[in-house]
Amino acid sequence: MTFIHFAIILPLIAAFLIAIIHKYVKGIHLGWFVLPIPFIIVSYLFTLIPTIRNGDTLLLNLNFMPRIGMNYDVYIDGLGLLFAILISGIGTLVVLYSIGYLSQKEKLLNFYIYLLLFMTAMLGVVLLDNVLMLYLFWELTSISSFLLIAFWTTKERSTYGAQKSMIITMFGGFMMLGGFLLLSNLTGTFSIREMISASDQVTGIGAGTLAVVLVLLGAFTKSAQFPFYVWLPDAMEAPTPVSAYLHSATMVKAGLYLVARFTPVFMLSTTWVWTILIVGLITLCWASFNAFIKDDLKAVLAFSTVSQLGLIMSLLGISGLAVVRGANEQIFTVAVVAAVFHIINHATFKGALFMVTGIIDHQTGTRSIKKLGGLMTIMPITFTMALVTSLSMAGIPPFNGFLSKEMFLEAMFEISNANFSALASVGFLFPLLAIVGSIFTFLYSAKIVMQIFLGEETKETPKEPKEASALLLISPAILSLLVVVFGLFPNLLTKSIIDPAAMSIINAVEPLNTKISHWHGFNSPALWATIVIIVVGAALYYFRDTWIFIYKYIKDKFTINYLYDQGLHYITIYSNRFTRMLMTGFLRTYMVYIFGFLVILGFVTMLRTGLNLDFSNLAPIGIQDMILVGVILIALGIIMITKSRMVSIIMLGAVGFSMALFFVFFRAPDLALTQLAIETVTTTLFLVCFYHLPKQSKLPEKRKFKLTNFIVAIGVGAVSILIGLSAFSNRLFESISQYHIDHVYDLAAGKNMVNVILVDFRGYDTVFETLVFGIAGIGIYVLMRLTINNRKDDKNEERAEESRL
Repeated sequence: MTFIHFAIILPLIAAFLIAIIHKYVKGIHLGWFVLPIPFIIVSYLFTLIPTIRNGDTLLLNLNFMPRIGMNYDVYIDGLGLLFAILISGIGTLVVLYSIGYLSQKEKLLNFYIYLLLFMTAMLGVVLLDNVLMLYLFWELTSISSFLLIAFWTTKERSTYGAQKSMIITMFGGFMMLGGFLLLSNLTGTFSIREMISASDQVTGIGAGTLAVVLVLLGAFTKSAQFPFYVWLPDAMEAPTPVSAYLHSATMVKAGLYLVARFTPVFMLSTTWVWTILIVGLITLCWASFNAFIKDDLKAVLAFSTVSQLGLIMSLLGISGLAVVRGANEQIFTVAVVAAVFHIINHATFKGALFMVTGIIDHQTGTRSIKKLGGLMTIMPITFTMALVTSLSMAGIPPFNGFLSKEMFLEAMFEISNANFSALASVGFLFPLLAIVGSIFTFLYSAKIVMQIFLGEETKETPKEPKEASALLLISPAILSLLVVVFGLFPNLLTKSIIDPAAMSIINAVEPLNTKISHWHGFNSPALWATIVIIVVGAALYYFRDTWIFIYKYIKDKFTINYLYDQGLHYITIYSNRFTRMLMTGFLRTYMVYIFGFLVILGFVTMLRTGLNLDFSNLAPIGIQDMILVGVILIALGIIMITKSRMVSIIMLGAVGFSMALFFVFFRAPDLALTQLAIETVTTTLFLVCFYHLPKQSKLPEKRKFKLTNFIVAIGVGAVSILIGLSAFSNRLFESISQYHIDHVYDLAAGKNMVNVILVDFRGYDTVFETLVFGIAGIGIYVLMRLTINNRKDDKNEERAEESRL
């Protein structure tokens, strides 16, 4: 195991260590002990940048479950390194921020264990080459995020949001697993790198298209794309450090990573690229339109996150579409570089904005925009960070968000002018939707700054507002500084981070040599689009009271959120009804299910495989055999019609004793003796037990019930007979019974073959069976003692109550 193998699970190991520290070290915030973990990881990852920058990759193999192909293989290229740095780097700042945000009265041990678990899960997702391992860590992100969102368990909305995120993301993850298995079947490997090499085996067949759909379901649900975005706003009930980490910088970007990673596998599929492009643009416009109307500041940021994720998703779609149709290479380069650059930019400005939101909530006691205002003079440092990051999110120069937004608009205009027959009549919609989404992005960005920090100072906040402590300000200040630095000097990242990641997405070998600049000339359509966005956005914000009424026409009953709630409600109702219908509480009903399934499965299997029965080697049937069969049938008939328990038990014993006689006729005295002993003991025990039960008349049974039992019984008998005859007629090797016959005495010094098999040849099996019976007996005894003691306690309480009265 190398250090990078260890680094992935380092947060998980640290989770156990801080549990010990928490027990013995008091008075120090637990976050200080957690802070070194992500810092060590990100420091190590920075040392890998020179290697990746030179075009090299790291492949470190480690067998985990090699027989099923599930190996712990780490593959680090530009894309994986970018996401790993974001996960550990933002994680370091989030832990530092949480020290100031969460008081020691909170359940800090739980919080940091969940956070470290999530960190390990995300590192595994972006650094592992094996799709089975990727799926394992993928679902671990859903579990850990569920725990983090539901951290405040006393809040109903927290548990609701956690459940919602779990249901939607795990549904997508399960679909994604199906896509991975299809890909593995098509390419013959679980390695992503080898799947990329065999991408030509995926395109153009039905199974490949199905794999595309299933993998995209996993990506869309995790990255909150339309229509699966509804879980993200409700997840904002989590503590703000969780929102800043999971829902802006890491978890929601897992879907983007998945699309980027599998683009070389599916880029020749038109279903892949068109679906990503269209869904991304719809998500951008719909989410940005809804963000402006929200009053809760975290809800605004939640919808803004969805819109920005849609923007990045559409860029990934454009890059693939350009390759499929052979469009201008410049379109492809701009799109893929813009996608990578905006992933970085969004992590900086949105992470800072979430932390600023947490500061506002922490210092004022509310996130309601209607109750906030005039905070600029009271919280000047917070205002400065909010201004810088909001302008970046709105795409205003000279901040980093402007640069990637310009590249996004440029790619949209280029793709609309490309010579695609499919775009002949609708190509203009791509830049139009991009501009509309960007206008509403400008609107909600302006709302954050104008309505919270400017205007008259509000007096409606639960707490008197004041500037936050240094611990709360350091992390968003660092991210805000990066927003400015990456905006003024964008080419600091091109050679080291952006180009290697972009080359991984397009599976390129030659360097891209990207150069990002603020000025593209007056002929650039992106420049004029930006001017339109700013002018129209400012006008719409100024005259917002004249058009905001359109939101009133969006009724709750016509939203996806309402459909989710109603669907979950009715699923719960009908699943309960179905469960009550099946789970009757009667053992006989469950036996019908079990044996009925056995009959159906047995007959279907026989019909598909065919039966090859050979009766030539069967022993002859004598008169004594026929008499014994008659006795058994008579005993069974009496059991069916009698209403007496005693008679039923005696007849059941008669069946067992008749079987013992069969063993005698078949020259198996050992089996006969064992059968006689067992039947004698069980019949006696049955008689003793039922003798003490109250007499109860047999309830009348409906004809339907009797008919069902009859059919199932006949079916089980027929299937058993046919399986036995088929096994006897188609022996692949000699029976082991001859070995027992030959060696029962010389190896085990015994003459009773049954005893020897149980005690010697299958001794371990018998020991463990005895152990199981012993454990069950102890459990039954304990339950009986508890019941007796509880009854005694109840009687003592009743007597005490009577004496008191």
